[in-house]
Amino acid sequence: MKKLGISVYPEHAPREAWEAYMELAGKYGFKRVFTCLLSAEESREDMINSFTEFCRIAHKNGLSVSADTNPEVFKKLGATPLDVSVFARMGLDIIRMDGHFGEFEDIEITKNPYGIMIEYNASCTMGLDLMIEGGANREQMCICSNFYPQRNTGMGLARFKELNGRYQKLGLNNAAFVSSQEKNTHGPWKVYDGLPTLEIHRDLPIDLQVRHLNALGLCNDFMIGNAFASEAELKAMSELNLNKIAVKLWTAEDISGIEKEIIACPYHSSRDDCNELVIRSSMPRVIYKDAAIVPRRSDRKVFKRGDVVIVNDNLKHYAGELMIVLTEIEAVDYYNYVGFIPEGEQLILDCIKPKYSFDLMAE
Repeated sequence: MKKLGISVYPEHAPREAWEAYMELAGKYGFKRVFTCLLSAEESREDMINSFTEFCRIAHKNGLSVSADTNPEVFKKLGATPLDVSVFARMGLDIIRMDGHFGEFEDIEITKNPYGIMIEYNASCTMGLDLMIEGGANREQMCICSNFYPQRNTGMGLARFKELNGRYQKLGLNNAAFVSSQEKNTHGPWKVYDGLPTLEIHRDLPIDLQVRHLNALGLCNDFMIGNAFASEAELKAMSELNLNKIAVKLWTAEDISGIEKEIIACPYHSSRDDCNELVIRSSMPRVIYKDAAIVPRRSDRKVFKRGDVVIVNDNLKHYAGELMIVLTEIEAVDYYNYVGFIPEGEQLILDCIKPKYSFDLMAE
């Protein structure tokens, strides 16, 4: 099951602020909260006490807790890969490993008796398949990409797809980060320029970031890296249907009622016999075969990438069929222009493969 998550860094915000944020996230159906023990500067005793309370509040709001750790954090807390009881006492659900102990220890920690998931870094090359072959407990393993506070340093799309495509074959739960566009957000460090996994997401609306990650088909969980996202952002994420690819478009002013219905049709899918020119959705021509698609005059000479057209009654056999233009094509008189998919949203077009279904969200 796909899950939404937030991040909270209690050392950088008043307790009442992050407690209210977790309550709000729980209200909107979020299921995870990420935090970072690497940046915690408390004593061992204070860290154990404060983090135990943190986990209690998270669990009260229906949120499982994952925390970034490394060998130094383990040493400070008196934990080892063979004894993570201190994390269990605090209530931690997922230990994210930002660093390694060695082949034997990295395998044995997955066998801890407390059911704590061990989360490995999906933003680097790891032999997780070899670990599983070597006896690691797959049932207590998951992966999560990094986030990147510094502008221009986030992962490239190609590398993200390469690494996560490799790990996806192992069937492990996979998480990645999106970034709130609120001003004055923060992360675990004193850098305030967003916290996405993918660099191309840094300045995009948060729901688009999630929809793009979801369309890539490589992630199960989508977490906001920086804090605090607005309630509007939490609400927008909570309303997404993550079972389907979804693309927003701006509709033309003069489209007809039937064309609006075709755009909103819930049965769009790319044909199996597709090409590089258009994404072709044929089902509407079946559903609306008896409807009149009146041709409209247009001064356009060509349709460009992102344009959305519907076949009109000048080509009656195909009338009602909807197409999203991928590469410039001639604007012939049997296509009615009905809208445009803006540049950011066009990231998702490359994710719509043959036979994939998708929704069009009219703005």
